[in-house]
Formats: sequence, structure tokens, C-alpha cells
Amino acid sequence: MKNRRSFLKEVCPTVAFAFFGLSFLEACSSGDDDAAIANPNNGGGTGNTDSGYTVNGNTYTIDLTHSNFSQLANTGGWMNGKNIGIPALFLRISSTEIQAYTNVCPHQGYTEWSYNNNLFKCANSGPTHGREFSDNCNSDLTCYNPNLNGDTLTLTIS
Repeated sequence: MKNRRSFLKEVCPTVAFAFFGLSFLEACSSGDDDAAIANPNNGGGTGNTDSGYTVNGNTYTIDLTHSNFSQLANTGGWMNGKNIGIPALFLRISSTEIQAYTNVCPHQGYTEWSYNNNLFKCANSGPTHGREFSDNCNSDLTCYNPNLNGDTLTLTIS
């Protein structure tokens, strides 16, 4: 005859699996998830979702072939990285150059933008807003100096 402890050791995993499924057992695994918890943007965006970039400190390494960056495929294409967790605006200058800017408006701190005729315009429509900033890096909009190497863009945000 088995004692209660032996019985529970044999039966409980089976019962737990029946009630909670495989995800329960994986959640209790001994795998090392510390890196993902310490930096939820590692691998991009949120948690384990592949958003086409990795983060190491304040340096973003971006895979431009990823669908999240399709707006940058052609000269003149631009995007706000805010929606995928990158605090920058991107503008494709040429086939060999992408420029990056802060996506925080220096006037009011907003992060919603539009782009037209070489001007980034803060999209907040408040009574004292809608400021425009030139894309020539001579405006009040902070310009970063990313490195484009093939389909990989490396951006350090200071």
C-alpha cells in the first residue's frame, strides 16, 4: 500500500495536466526567462513577439526586412517607431541612408506625428500646437545618427 505522499507525486502531475494543459507545466519549467523579464523589448515590441528589432541598453538593432519596417523600403518613406516600442521617427533619405529623430515633440512632449514636404508636424491638435520641424537636422527636433549596413539599421538613442 502506498503512502499519501507517493500517491500525490504520481497522481498530481497527471491531474494538473488534465485541468491546466501544457502551458501550466511550461510556466513551471526551470528554463531561464530572466533576460526576457529584465528587458521585455529584447526581441522587439512586447515580450516574445518578434517585432523586427532587438535592444541592448539604448542601442536598437533593426531588421529592415521585417514587415514592421516596410514603410522604409522606398526613399521618402517614414514611420514613427512608437507603435512598436522604439522612441524614434525614421525617414528613408536614399537607398543608402535612413535618418532618425526623436519622436518626442520638444514643444509639448507629444509623440504623434505626420510628415509632408520635408516637415514633421506634431499631430496634437491642441490650441497651441501643430508645430512643424524640418527633417534637415537643423531644427529643434533631435537628430540621431544611425548606421545602415545592408538591411540592418543600428540606432543608439542618447
